Amino acid sequence: MILIVAEHSAGRLVKATLEMVSAARQSGREGPVTLLVLGQNVAAVATEAANYADQVLVGDSAALAEYNAETWAAAAAQIAREGEASTVIIGGSRSGREYAPRVAVKLDAPYLEDAISLKAEGNALTAQRYTYLARVTETVSASGPVVVVTAKPGSFAPAEALAAAGEQYDIDLDLPAVRVIITGRTAEKTSRVALTEADVIVTGGRGVGNPDNFSIYVEGLADAVGAGVGATRAVVDAGWRPYAEQVGQTGKTVQPKAYIALGVSGAVQHLSGMGKSKFIVAINKDAEAPIFKVADYGIVGDVNEIVPALIAASK
Repeated sequence: MILIVAEHSAGRLVKATLEMVSAARQSGREGPVTLLVLGQNVAAVATEAANYADQVLVGDSAALAEYNAETWAAAAAQIAREGEASTVIIGGSRSGREYAPRVAVKLDAPYLEDAISLKAEGNALTAQRYTYLARVTETVSASGPVVVVTAKPGSFAPAEALAAAGEQYDIDLDLPAVRVIITGRTAEKTSRVALTEADVIVTGGRGVGNPDNFSIYVEGLADAVGAGVGATRAVVDAGWRPYAEQVGQTGKTVQPKAYIALGVSGAVQHLSGMGKSKFIVAINKDAEAPIFKVADYGIVGDVNEIVPALIAASK
């Protein structure tokens, strides 16, 4: 089987899980596509997952109420071993990249990280991934009884639902004792769509001028078109915006249908995080800004003059 460890939040599958299902279907590996749902009180998640997988394995336990790298790795490795999985696919999120290598070690399996494509070639599994700030596409291959893969978020189109729902099975897990305990958690409160889930993203750079302008123009346009809000590293380093909004090499990698860059110069580190967006719109008063080299639509002008007109038109 092809085993996928589902990512979910607030009782729903996240977009990355559907992307992993697409990766599994496109890989050409034989066997049923199987979603492993871990957590506590995850019946609703399992029901949704059944619409996309041939079968769903449900590990519903109080011991899995909170994410823990050791328990998630143990659960994934156990099921992969018992189900004789040929491939284990884990999301390339912060948590996925934390525990995926542990799964590979437990299974004594090769590990392919940040895959943007998967293809079976005989007994081997070949993946492509970006390197050198996404300027180079690298092809890597691994073979063995089982291969562990992390799928880069935003690299695969979300899977469509199946005509018939897959079967659900409850599983028993032999989990290790928890050695690290979460003593507190804070969550950013926002009414906007998360960057990794957004179809449209409005990002601001230092070119917007100051924090007040960022709120007025970047947030204003995002609210007008129902978009997520992103920021460049320079903006985050200046303290204008939280790190959770940073897009780029050291922030989030996104691939929305539309990416609107306001006052963003287009440094290569930023381009590596958003350069694969379907459509890129850039507004910058510097006609030589690098962002225009990748933009599908570009406006040379002052953000402070152009964006209010866009907001008015959007409303």
